[in-house]
Amino acid sequence: MKAIEKKILVTGATGKVGQAFINTFLGDPKQKGTIRALCHKRSLTPSIRLQVIHGSISDAATVQKAMENITHVVHLATPKEDSETIMDVAIKGLFWLLESCRQSSSFKRFILIGGDASVGHYFYPHKNPINEQQAHAAYPGCYALSKVLEETMLQQYYVQYNLDGTCLRAPWIMQGEDLKKHLSFRKQVFGVPEWHKMVKAQTALEYLRADTIPLMIDANGNPMKRNIVNLNDLVSAICISLDHGKARQQTFNISMDEPFDYGKAANYLLKTRKINSVKMETEYHSTWLDNNKAKFLLGWRPEYGLEQMIDEAWGNI
Repeated sequence: MKAIEKKILVTGATGKVGQAFINTFLGDPKQKGTIRALCHKRSLTPSIRLQVIHGSISDAATVQKAMENITHVVHLATPKEDSETIMDVAIKGLFWLLESCRQSSSFKRFILIGGDASVGHYFYPHKNPINEQQAHAAYPGCYALSKVLEETMLQQYYVQYNLDGTCLRAPWIMQGEDLKKHLSFRKQVFGVPEWHKMVKAQTALEYLRADTIPLMIDANGNPMKRNIVNLNDLVSAICISLDHGKARQQTFNISMDEPFDYGKAANYLLKTRKINSVKMETEYHSTWLDNNKAKFLLGWRPEYGLEQMIDEAWGNI
């Protein structure tokens, strides 16, 4: 795609991915153009190159206004596991965006940030690494279903209208101390499982005082392998995808080169920081997102692996 002065609509702009992308784009001297942030419950501070508008993507008039003269859409808005609102945001909102894109004379590309929930996360066993040809497989609940429907809708707009789009399928997104907050027996942790609920309260307190971390075990009795991506690596993939010709109508797994291995993490933390671990059995399955397509077609490379993620979370030694 020929480089142009972009006018990018970012939905879900106040989330951590949205703010990181906006800051990266506006801070890159090579990137020309402006951003329009569509905010719902929270807001951002406008600037010369950042316009802020408010409203819900489930409202057609709001979307139509937000899409005026837009060249690119980075769609990050996503609801949580909330059956009351999820279809309004995930389906109706995406529909209004895609409809506006296909009718726009200025539109160039739609970038959807998907998730590994669309291929089952860690709920189902896989004999092979999960590539982009893997069939959709929502785990129970409305959130995973919405991720499947989002990807399917975008793909059908390729078929129906030859829309220019890209889906970047990201697993669990981490930054800073997120990993440290996950590997803790505190009551307030980052993500799931909530380890303190898997043992007695007194036991959890003892582990916490001893700075012991959980070592997640999968359904086969092996250390869990779980897909993670660092926020910076996802943002770099978004920036590459804005103009890359080979991103057109493609889906890419955007993840670390290898899944996060809880066993290797425990060994590394023991070796480098003398932090002990305790095995925590689960019914979940180890999976491996194959990111070779993004590396081959886009020239994208993740900078973060297991050790880099740990060093960022615990501090370099």
